[in-house]
Amino acid sequence: MKAVVLVGGEGTRLRPLTETVPKPLLPFMNRPFLDHVLDHLARHGVDEVICSSPYLEERFHGFLESRSSARPAVTWITEAEPLGTAGAIAGAREHVDGTFLALNGDVLTDIDVTGLIAAHREHEATATIALTAVDDARPFGLVETEEDGRVTAFREKPEVRIPGRVNAGIYVLEPRALDRVSPGVMVSIERETYPDLIRRGEPVLGQLADGYWRDLGNPAAYLQGHVDALDGRIEAYRGTTGPLVAAGAGVDPSARIEEHVVVAPGAEVGRNATVARSVLHADVSVGAEAVVDGSILGARSRVESGAEVREAVLAEGARVPEGVRLVRTTLGPGEVASDPGRAASVR
Repeated sequence: MKAVVLVGGEGTRLRPLTETVPKPLLPFMNRPFLDHVLDHLARHGVDEVICSSPYLEERFHGFLESRSSARPAVTWITEAEPLGTAGAIAGAREHVDGTFLALNGDVLTDIDVTGLIAAHREHEATATIALTAVDDARPFGLVETEEDGRVTAFREKPEVRIPGRVNAGIYVLEPRALDRVSPGVMVSIERETYPDLIRRGEPVLGQLADGYWRDLGNPAAYLQGHVDALDGRIEAYRGTTGPLVAAGAGVDPSARIEEHVVVAPGAEVGRNATVARSVLHADVSVGAEAVVDGSILGARSRVESGAEVREAVLAEGARVPEGVRLVRTTLGPGEVASDPGRAASVR
């Protein structure tokens, strides 16, 4: 079985972290998130994955080298410009030779992909869409199905909070599903390809999938995904307990590191510092008596002695000087906080 993993998005809702690191390569539990996607696919029999990205493509090269002997094998194809979901999948057509998977590379899940493939084959579908039940469908839109699971419509994102079944971003496809997608043209599989298949009477199946699922599209979801992993809610992390402090990180014995914290290799936490419900990327520095709470600290960022950082996102190389207090704040790559009253929306 082969899979096309979509990694070409710019991760706009996770900026400023994604200004220097593609979203699929952001660390999750101290490994590039794409590692987790590939491991999950390997557990379900996928032996080759095809990826492409026009955004920060060079950042993927080192990742690919690090996985040169790992399974599944990764085939990289160059996408000169964004082509949308269907366009990107269609660009990989020459690398697939039968039923294949396609999925978003930024979804944290342990959904049973093997069961999804079996349902696709049982119903002789042209396309099968994994569905997941959510309490609030506003960020996603709703998928309508008949009793037998056949998809009838994709509804726009609702304006009010309602529960429902949404597209989980995991698909089983027959090559013919993309027959009307022209090479090199931007096409959305959700807004264009699937509605066209439905109009033409092709069987498009919606399969409710059991298991954990979370879109890591914004800072709050990124943090919550780590909390869920540390709480053992995700199959691959059952039995894991927090905090997760990497070998090679330096934490002063007097520092307080709470349960839902991940500390990457090379990070340092100083004397009497407090870190709660936060993720510290590689080579971060938290100074003596500093407080970090509900925040994401990008690689090589610094929170100096006595500073306080709450519900903030610091991009790569950002710095919070001694004594500065930041609440619900973002700092861009290399940016230095100079105004204790500075605040920006973090969603």
